[in-house]
Amino acid sequence: MIIETRDLTKYYGKIRGVENLSFSIEKGEIFGFLGPNGAGKTTTIRTLLGFLKPTRGKAFIFGENVEKEIVKIKEKTGYIPGEFALYGDLTAKDLLKYFGKLRRNFDEKRLERLLEIFELPLNRKVKGYSRGMKQKLSIVQAFMHNPELIIMDEPTAGLDPLLQGKFYDFLREEKKEGKTMFISSHILTEVEKISDRVGIIRDGNLITLENVDSLKSKKGKVVKVKTAEKLTLRGIETKSENGWTTFVVTKDMDDVIKKLAKFTIKDIEIGELSLEEIFLHYYR
Repeated sequence: MIIETRDLTKYYGKIRGVENLSFSIEKGEIFGFLGPNGAGKTTTIRTLLGFLKPTRGKAFIFGENVEKEIVKIKEKTGYIPGEFALYGDLTAKDLLKYFGKLRRNFDEKRLERLLEIFELPLNRKVKGYSRGMKQKLSIVQAFMHNPELIIMDEPTAGLDPLLQGKFYDFLREEKKEGKTMFISSHILTEVEKISDRVGIIRDGNLITLENVDSLKSKKGKVVKVKTAEKLTLRGIETKSENGWTTFVVTKDMDDVIKKLAKFTIKDIEIGELSLEEIFLHYYR
């Protein structure tokens, strides 16, 4: 296991951050950690990285106890924080050089490749960077020492759609090289595109932990149907818009088809639930 937590719990006084989190992440896996703001995602990350001490429970990275061996762990770990604090009066070039000296395994050729992908104005002072450029700089510093594990807190915040696509492609390449990635996000389509498994956290508790494909497939179908008559289906919650009636089928599709057969069907579409729809289902 690259990451393992056992009943990991963090309270801020009487306020719960996270409670009894138990999960593990395998080598080479992209793990999506989903939840809205305030659910406990950042608390989990900061506890894993040793910035916070757990109230109880344990966390292990590379088989090492986070509370005892965090320095050793960080030598092989990259981190993209939710808010990247910078030395604003330094240029990006000087800042990356400084970060490079802090790492024992800094790879200049790898840095050059990252800069080709993410394109930064290196001679400009960081305080003059836009939000998107700061996020690109955060990505570069996290990956430039070729870490085995990368922990990311909302990594695409501030990136335009084109750059997001480049970032996803880059993550897929890193996965092929055996890298392990933990991605915290509230952007459901982001996690759906790149993750192997997903954990959903609500109010500090892990409420599901599953393979993305199996999670989607077993939760039902989305049916959109257009009928000549007004469509009402007993026992099924429906939504009507622009002549289409939409509803979710989670159990007996045969029974639904029999009910629909009583109406004059002009058009019908049946698709898988998106991860977003599943996510909203859990939060309801």
